[in-house]
Amino acid sequence: MQPTPEQPYTDLREQVFADLEAGRHADVHASLAEAHPAEVADLLESLPIEQRQELWEDVPPDQEGEILTHLHEEARNTIIDVMEPAELVAAAESMAPEDLAEVIDELPDEIGAALLIAMDQDHRSRVDAVLNYPEATAGRLMSTDVVSIRPDVTLAVVLRWLRRHAALPPHTDALMVIDGNGRYVGMLPIDVLVTGAPETRVETAMRCDADTVSALATEREVAALFERRDLISVAVLDEHQRLLGRITIDDVVDVIRDESDRAFLHSAGLDEEEDLFAPVVPSSKRRGIWLGINLVTVFMAAWVIGQFQAALDQIVALAVLMPVVASMGGIAGSQTLTLTIRGLALNQIAGSNVRWLTVKELAVGALNGGVWAVAVALVSYLWFGDIRIAAIIAAAMMLNLLAAALSGVTIPLLLQRLGIDPALSGAVILTTVTDIIGFLSFLGLATVFLL
Repeated sequence: MQPTPEQPYTDLREQVFADLEAGRHADVHASLAEAHPAEVADLLESLPIEQRQELWEDVPPDQEGEILTHLHEEARNTIIDVMEPAELVAAAESMAPEDLAEVIDELPDEIGAALLIAMDQDHRSRVDAVLNYPEATAGRLMSTDVVSIRPDVTLAVVLRWLRRHAALPPHTDALMVIDGNGRYVGMLPIDVLVTGAPETRVETAMRCDADTVSALATEREVAALFERRDLISVAVLDEHQRLLGRITIDDVVDVIRDESDRAFLHSAGLDEEEDLFAPVVPSSKRRGIWLGINLVTVFMAAWVIGQFQAALDQIVALAVLMPVVASMGGIAGSQTLTLTIRGLALNQIAGSNVRWLTVKELAVGALNGGVWAVAVALVSYLWFGDIRIAAIIAAAMMLNLLAAALSGVTIPLLLQRLGIDPALSGAVILTTVTDIIGFLSFLGLATVFLL
């Protein structure tokens, strides 16, 4: 049997955990020195806080900076808590400015300020350039490590100049072309540089139509651009078209992964930065808030049911069939909700197509409602032998699926307009709506036509 891609990491984890448990710190140190920093970060996040901090003592100092960038916020903070100031400064010196800016944001102000002061001037100026931009923007995501050239030189001159460098920045697929004032004028792809005639001038060989992004563009906008255009890197410009840096595909992959993690955890009311091994009390507080919100919505649905207690006391079949309507509405609504949130994340939904999308989802709800209403009505009739109950549940099913389709489109749009993340609270609101409408329509129709 061929080993899976995860097998080497799984073996490393088991070996490190066994050595740590047995106190073989020399072996732990050797294993960590050979591992990728991202794998070491995963190992640290897989341990309770005390063992995590113990394992950190065995991390090679030259890897500390990169490992910190791979850790989630809460797990990273538990490590920083036990680091000496000199150790933290040394780790910061090896971090890319964009990664260090993220770490500094999470530190207490006095520690972050002290860290900046302790850096050399060049590194501090690069970090300050990133910190000047709001979080979750291209300015925060960009790397200031970029190779720029002038348009009035030949390719041969550029090649001679590049040979003086020990290495190029990672994922360099093109050189940025700027004028004498630092304004971006184009991009020279590496393949054109290597294969072009040596006497060709850069201004002739460069691409003037290459994509660029504003430093104030959101991370989502940048990710959508990379997806649409299959980019490897893109230049980041200020409002005066001056070159500030570049964003590469590895940065965008991180954004996409974080967005996916955030949406998945928010659907359960969890914080994407929550540490799996965080202390009991903080974890309970975070989760308890959403349990309380859910309890309120459940009581709202229970109150609706309570208004029809007389009908439920007289007709037992209503109590048996009641969850069917609410459940079908919840599933149908969540499908529409998920697609709408995805469309918002990819910037596919705008004012011009909202009406069309709403009508389309209502049509889907009506078609599915009709098909499954007939199926549920048939099962109900065969079960209870009452054509009136069968007709009532069919009508309620149709109404709830239409309401679910409408809610699945409108709830994310309204939440976004209010500045609330639809992925965080959309499912809670949708479930409440479909439960209430499902119970209200089914029990209300039963009360009118059966009592």
